[in-house]
Amino acid sequence: MRIAMISEHASPLAILGGEDAGGQNTHVAELSAALADAGHDVRVYTRRDAVDLPVTVRSPDGYDVVHVPAGPAEPVAKDALLPHMKEFSRWLVDRWRGGDWVPEVVHAHFWMSGLAALTASRQTGVPVVQTYHALGTVKRRHQGVQDTSPARRIAYERELGRSVDRVVAQCQDEVGELVRMGVPRSRMTVIPSGVNLTTFAPLGPAADREPGRARILTVGRLVERKGFQTVIRAMTLVPDAECVVVGGPPAGLLETDPYARRLRALAESCGVADRVRLVGAVPREEMGRWYRSADVLVAAPWYEPFGLTPLEAMACGVPVIGTAVGGLKDTVVEGVTGDLVPARDPRALGTAIQRLLDDRMRRFAYATTAQERARLRYSWAATAERLAEVYGEVAAVRRPSRVVA
Repeated sequence: MRIAMISEHASPLAILGGEDAGGQNTHVAELSAALADAGHDVRVYTRRDAVDLPVTVRSPDGYDVVHVPAGPAEPVAKDALLPHMKEFSRWLVDRWRGGDWVPEVVHAHFWMSGLAALTASRQTGVPVVQTYHALGTVKRRHQGVQDTSPARRIAYERELGRSVDRVVAQCQDEVGELVRMGVPRSRMTVIPSGVNLTTFAPLGPAADREPGRARILTVGRLVERKGFQTVIRAMTLVPDAECVVVGGPPAGLLETDPYARRLRALAESCGVADRVRLVGAVPREEMGRWYRSADVLVAAPWYEPFGLTPLEAMACGVPVIGTAVGGLKDTVVEGVTGDLVPARDPRALGTAIQRLLDDRMRRFAYATTAQERARLRYSWAATAERLAEVYGEVAAVRRPSRVVA
């Protein structure tokens, strides 16, 4: 099939770790690669954010990345991109009407991509599949007045769910949220993200670590909702372990990052600064080394639409302690592949970490079943196969959409 991926702010070619570069970038890159490997013709459309970017770049993984001229050719925060979505969709229409490559299906990633895709679909008849990656209702609930999303985000997301040909939810928690928003359950299919089982595997080199000291690893963009402050506070209850934080800007720029400075100040005030290490951004191909060096992966977000880092750790045979939110409630099986604790509760988290570090046999059992669960249920090849079935179903009937950005 000819498959168009729309990922307006999250390029699969981006360097991970920045404020708007994280799980969606990885998801689009890995999914596109798996679909291309299965023989599909995949093009990813993302906004041009630099003047020197070529229109089309061929990925080493067999798919094309097309840079759409919508808005200034410079980085723009994703919450400021909505005014440029009409230009994005107009460019898609012109490209698909006047070119020799017309997609059989469009898969939109994030709500603004959905608006661009639906507007283009109304004029071209190409069916649209929507994956939200995050929902405005959840963000508003947890961030309150700090939420910088456009005012109509939630209304747009509701209408998208009612108008696209299929909504692909990533976990059961997301299904419940969408139903409460008024999106019919009948329009949804649950297909979780996958994990690269070649990059993330139990065997391979591991990052250096101090002998005789347990290592707790936590990974993600350096933003407040990822819960790094909770992890640092929990370290006061885990006296014989170190905590390694991977993510954010490159190591040389951590001193200029406000949140990194806050984390270091917090570690100092908690008396654990000598056991908390921020290493900054790590190239994706090197992340397996860090996972394999850890005794436990801690994922402590306030909310998480899906969460790829627990899956990556599980695929490396590392047990996970996570907060009982979003997709973590699907991927981490309580008492089988890891433990779940309430969000924003340093005492519960610290107690769970120390309990697991004290029980070597339980860690081994968790690690074994975690690796097996990741291998059997979350390969990207399996995810791509299930999505290809959805694409085939919606491509069988073309119909115009009802939402205009």
